[in-house]
Order: sequence, then C-alpha cells, then structure tokens
Amino acid sequence: MTSTPGRPGPGPVAVRRARVRRVRPTDAARARALRLEMLADSPLAFLETIADAAARPHADYTARVAYTSAGVATAQFVADPGGRLVGQAGGTVTPEEPGLTVVYAVYVTPPWRGSGLLADLIDAVAGWSRACGRPELMLEVVVGNERAYRAYRRLGFVDTGVRLPHPTIPTLTELQMRRPA
Repeated sequence: MTSTPGRPGPGPVAVRRARVRRVRPTDAARARALRLEMLADSPLAFLETIADAAARPHADYTARVAYTSAGVATAQFVADPGGRLVGQAGGTVTPEEPGLTVVYAVYVTPPWRGSGLLADLIDAVAGWSRACGRPELMLEVVVGNERAYRAYRRLGFVDTGVRLPHPTIPTLTELQMRRPA
C-alpha cells in the first residue's frame, strides 16, 4: 500500500510516498525513533511514558521488532517513505475472543495526517487479521480524543458503548470501537 500526500495550492505539487508493510528486524532503530516521537506527540494515547521508552535498551526494541515481524499472534505495520518511519499500527490476538484482532499503537506523524496513511495502516492490520482467521477489529480511544475518534469512524469503526478505565492513568476513560476486518 502506498499513501501519497500532496501540498495544496498553486504551482507544482510535492508528492511523497510511504509504503505500508510489516515491520522487519532491520527497522529497530527507526521503530525506536518513531516510538519516541509518538510518545512525545501524544503522551496520553499510549501505555508508556517517553522517559521509560527512552531508557529502554536498544536490544529490547530489536527483540520487540523481531517478535512483531512474523507470526499470527501479533504484528506491527509501518509506513516507510525511505528515511524516518512516518506511521505505525499493530494488531494482536486476544484469548477471550479468538475471532478478534485488537489494534494498538496506531500513530501517524503530524505532516502525514490527513494523507490517507491511517487508512492504509488499518487496512494492513485488517488484511493480516483476516489472513489469520480473525474477522473483526477492535481498538480503544481515550474519551475526549475527538480527532482520533472521528478518524476511526471514517474508517468504519463503531463506538460499542463500552467504557473502560485507562490502564495507566486512572483519571482517564477509554471507549471501545469495532469494525469488520
């Protein structure tokens, strides 16, 4: 999958392309850089602080990337324009619902937002989920994160009405959204 954001306005349009693909073990350093960026940009959206992520040894990132690069239990997809990675989305199985893939750690770097890259990342997770025999996707969004909520609705996710406490910040609540894979 390839996303192509352009710059509106008169004159030539600068076109950039990002290929969405499954992460590879060789992506570890770039995946770490993207993780630190996403935690700095959206500290409430993820289950880790930037300080904890920055302190984690590179070997831990290498092992995590290797683990999510193959298999059917968990997967990570990245948006790669060459150079820095500009987006990611993960998926994992849940023992409670064998036909479900939980979408996690979704992020698109600010200059690429609105480019269609989010849809490409979710489509990659959905395709992997279907290939693994899991026909449904589920994700959770912090209540009040209207930008993410609207974006996921545009991609076909429906608010289930389920509300859960945020796993690491007790004052926040998350809402659950689902859609077919």
